[in-house]
Order: sequence, then C-alpha cells, then structure tokens
Amino acid sequence: MILHNKTLLITGGTSGVGYELVRQLAPHNQILVIARAGPRLDMLERDFPGLQTYAADLSEPAILPGLCQTIVGEHPQIDALINNAAMQFEPCFLDKNFLYASIKQEITLNFTAVCALCYLLLPALLQANSPGRIINVNSGLALAPKTQSAVYCATKAALNSFSQSLNYQLEHTPVRVLQAFLPLVDTPMTEGRGKAKLSVKQAAQAIIRGIERDKTVNDIGKVRLLRLLHNLWPQLAKKIMKGH
Repeated sequence: MILHNKTLLITGGTSGVGYELVRQLAPHNQILVIARAGPRLDMLERDFPGLQTYAADLSEPAILPGLCQTIVGEHPQIDALINNAAMQFEPCFLDKNFLYASIKQEITLNFTAVCALCYLLLPALLQANSPGRIINVNSGLALAPKTQSAVYCATKAALNSFSQSLNYQLEHTPVRVLQAFLPLVDTPMTEGRGKAKLSVKQAAQAIIRGIERDKTVNDIGKVRLLRLLHNLWPQLAKKIMKGH
C-alpha cells in the first residue's frame, strides 16, 4: 500500500508509537484518531490541525458500535485501520499492588476492542478505493511471554491468533490483516524498564515500511532474532524471555 492520499484510522495516537505514526503519516494522508479525551488529545489536535479525532475510551466496549457508526457515517471509505492502542500492567498476581480490575482493562483494550473495531469498521475497509488493510500492532511477547505482565502477554498471543484467523476469513476479499511485532520501545508505557530500547521514531518507520511492503508478518528489531530462536530452540527462547 502506498501511504499517500489515504484515509487512515489510528487508535491510541496521543503518545508513544501512535503519536509518531500520526506525525509521520499526517503530511500526506487524512488521519483519524481514536483516543481518550484529555490534555494529550487536545495537544494532538493543536499539533495537527487537519486531524479528525474521536474521543473515546476503547476499554468500554459498549460505546464501540455507536462510535464506529459515527465514523463510518462520516468516512464510508477507510483505507487502513491501525490498531495501536494498548496498556500493560507490570505487577504479578502475587504482588500486593496487583489490581483485580486491571485484568478486565487489559483484555478489553488490548484484545476485545481490536476484534470489535475490525468487525465494525470492516464495511468501510471493504469500500476503500484501494485494497483495505488492518494493521495490528503486536509485540514479541506474543511469541514468548515474560514472567511479569501475564495478562498483557496473553492478550498479545491472542491478537496473533486472531489476526491469522481473520486473514483466513478475508482471503476472498480485498482486505488483508498485517501484524507488526515490536520489541521493547521507549514509550511512556515502558518507562523505567529495560535497556537498548527502540525509539518511537524507529518503531513507527518500521511499521510504515511493513505496511508499504504489505508484510503480513513484520518482525521489528530484536523480534527477528526472537522468532528465529523460538523456531529453532523454543525452550531456550522461553527461558530467556522468562527472565525479562
């Protein structure tokens, strides 16, 4: 897909990789952003005056049908849906600061909302002038989980399975599902964790290259090595990731 004069919908575009995707794609495309209302969304609108934003909390699934009905009514043709929004809670189940409510929050935002948006926005993707694309921003943790963030790791594994299955369902349509598997990226979500992180600029550039090359599986940075290791020595890959 040539990312020029396209209508692109990005979730979670107010910070981190999402914001950088908006910054790099906005000059030559019509960008729609779904994100929570608040100062960051206000700043995004000031930074990119041509942007169209939809204030919504994607962890509240009841609002999604109405939200998508509004979006499709205003934009009956959408060239690409980039599911980028996600959250990650670090505490383990045994930690005193683990929050029971975080289980539902992570599953809903990281997985349920993605499924819902793919379904509800599919009519607009099918009507696109160019073959529509769904890009699910995933993580290397979908391949091999770490000890912490068990729910987050599970949602990313589920996203991987869902993306493959949905591609099977859509094989006789113009729409395709692509995945970008990110390593640890230097974002507010990963503050204070890990070393040698990929910058948001590098991550966004790699995601965009994958879309332009129509890569169904876009392994970025260290994920390429992780997948190779997981294919050749799965037990070693699991052992390494367990310690992260």
